[in-house]
Amino acid sequence: MIKFRLIGLMKIIGPFAMGLWLCIIAAPVQAACKGCLCPGDPCGLCPLPPMVDEPIKPDESDVCARIRESVPPISDLPGSNEYFASLDQATMVCIREGGDVIRNARRNEEFTARVYCKPPVAPVKTQ
Repeated sequence: MIKFRLIGLMKIIGPFAMGLWLCIIAAPVQAACKGCLCPGDPCGLCPLPPMVDEPIKPDESDVCARIRESVPPISDLPGSNEYFASLDQATMVCIREGGDVIRNARRNEEFTARVYCKPPVAPVKTQ
């Protein structure tokens, strides 16, 4: 009888304890995301070169808009001559406009491009 109670109690406490353990392990991983390639696109990155199938963000920065104006969007896959020529042009425009070029080594669903332009941060006015 006591053995069945112990087993029943373990069936209730076991999943709760495992869930708590997984939360404790995952907390540092969630907090470890620093920089611009974090979920939610905190820096307002724009992919380089502009691609035809890439949607324009509603909150797109001026630098990203100027890159789209200067470098026509392409549909060529990475590795083609047209891709690299467009990437070079887009990189030059990004740097000329004060942006930083960020290489994306770990692509995911949110950040699919190999290279991104980080628009410059507007200086804070102090009185």
